[in-house]
Amino acid sequence: MFSIKRSLFLSMFLIGGVLFAQDPIDSETVTVVKPYTPTVKDANKIKQTPSESDSVRTEKRAVQYSIFSVPVASTFTPAKGRATTVERERPIKVYDNYASLGFGNYGNFLAEFYTNLEVNRTDNFGVFLNHNSSQGGIDGIALDDKFYDTELNLNYNSKTRDLGWKTEIGAQHQLFNWYGLPQDDFSDSELNAIEPSQNYFSAYAGGEIVMYDSFFDNARATFRHTGDSYSTSENHFNARGTFEVNIADELITTNIYTDLLNGEMGEQFLGTQNYDYTFMNFGINPSLLILREDLTVNLGVAFFYSQDVENSDGSFYIYPKVTASYKLIGDYFAPYAGLEGGLQQNTYYEFIQENPYVSPTLEIRPTDNEYNAYIGAKGKLSNDISYNFKTGYESQFNKALFKRNPQANTVTTENYAYGNSFEVVYDDVKTFSIGGELNVDVNRNFRLGIDAKYFSYNTTNEAEAWNLPDFKATLNADYQISEKWFAGANLFYVGERFDQERMVSTTQPTLDLIELDSYFDVNANLGYRFNDRLSVFAKGSNLLNNNYQRWTNYTVQGLQVLAGATYKFDF
Repeated sequence: MFSIKRSLFLSMFLIGGVLFAQDPIDSETVTVVKPYTPTVKDANKIKQTPSESDSVRTEKRAVQYSIFSVPVASTFTPAKGRATTVERERPIKVYDNYASLGFGNYGNFLAEFYTNLEVNRTDNFGVFLNHNSSQGGIDGIALDDKFYDTELNLNYNSKTRDLGWKTEIGAQHQLFNWYGLPQDDFSDSELNAIEPSQNYFSAYAGGEIVMYDSFFDNARATFRHTGDSYSTSENHFNARGTFEVNIADELITTNIYTDLLNGEMGEQFLGTQNYDYTFMNFGINPSLLILREDLTVNLGVAFFYSQDVENSDGSFYIYPKVTASYKLIGDYFAPYAGLEGGLQQNTYYEFIQENPYVSPTLEIRPTDNEYNAYIGAKGKLSNDISYNFKTGYESQFNKALFKRNPQANTVTTENYAYGNSFEVVYDDVKTFSIGGELNVDVNRNFRLGIDAKYFSYNTTNEAEAWNLPDFKATLNADYQISEKWFAGANLFYVGERFDQERMVSTTQPTLDLIELDSYFDVNANLGYRFNDRLSVFAKGSNLLNNNYQRWTNYTVQGLQVLAGATYKFDF
């Protein structure tokens, strides 16, 4: 635009100069009718790619080619990449078999052997042998006080996709001595005439089956025969089956019980006739399980019928089976409560396992556990500390109590008639209890457990709840000191108990109350593991060397030390 204006000005200047040079004229007035308005004509944009105007075009020819491959020998092998792994501790190998032997003072001997043979992918056969014995030697004991306990168990189990089952047979032999004489004024001739040993024999067979996808959940049955040196014979069959059905998202469970017991006592204390007993017990226990988020309720009832065949006496029982728990603060605080009862069939075998110094003259009855009402709370104080506190009140009819037999050596010469054996008496007992337990996992290597409970008894006919303690407490600790060393401890306290001093004579019988002192016992063990197979151990029992009495006049062995080794292996 600036260039056009400059050209126009120059042209007018030149034209004016020429006119002025040829013919000068006078001044005139010029009137401009319209102001000059310059315009720029539209220009055509040059195309980026011009069109071709060549009339001669050459077609591209397709090129055909091939590659001639020649194999080349090469020894280079690239290394495979490996992902970085996290170091883990090597798991301890689990062996199918082990053998353990230990020896200690008092002639104590411990032996254990276990083997598990894999028959095929689903079946296994196992053998377990256990022996524990002592040659005795307690200070101040006039009679032989040795004992031993040996058991052999053979089992076969199978587990498939739909079910699992197990069968077993076994035998047990136990020897104990009635060495707990009440006084020291026996003559040598009387002591020599006493044969205090008692042998118990037991054989059993049983089986169990579990169904994984069926309304029939599981069943198990056991038959046991028990005998002793005094012609006692007992046969006990016990079976139980469980059925489960889901209805409207609720679980209904039904348990069915069968308990058959038959026995004969070859001896009768201060009597002339043998004692026979036969009981037939049948029961059914339906229950409904209700789950509502943090609430769990089990509503059930049990019906039992018991037939005393020898006395032609039958009884029908109904028991509550109700429990409930609620997670009030998650896993940290969960209160619970229950009201439960049931029929308990007592047996000669169970009595001798609890007190091996009973006489072979016991009366056998079932115990009617009318109800056990309890309330408590459980949970954890932290991830490492858990607790459980509970208080309850229990009512039992025909509760079995161990009471010392009278000293009747003036009227009989039986080996158990010198006040050195126990009978079983039955009474209706109400029991109030309160207690709790605390478990602490200090770390993965140290665990501690404490359990304590207080009891208060109210009897109906007997003067005391014979030989039942008013307080019990235990402490258990396990410590993995290092990879090789391990240790453990067990401490227990048992409160005072009561028994009765009785003497049968031709003149005047006597009845005196005996108070058994409480006792505290400390046991510990220490072991060293050489490798996965071999380890050695040492065990100490009654480390405080307290000569306490678990049963009246039955002083326990003093300080006991036992050492041995365990070897694990595979065939």
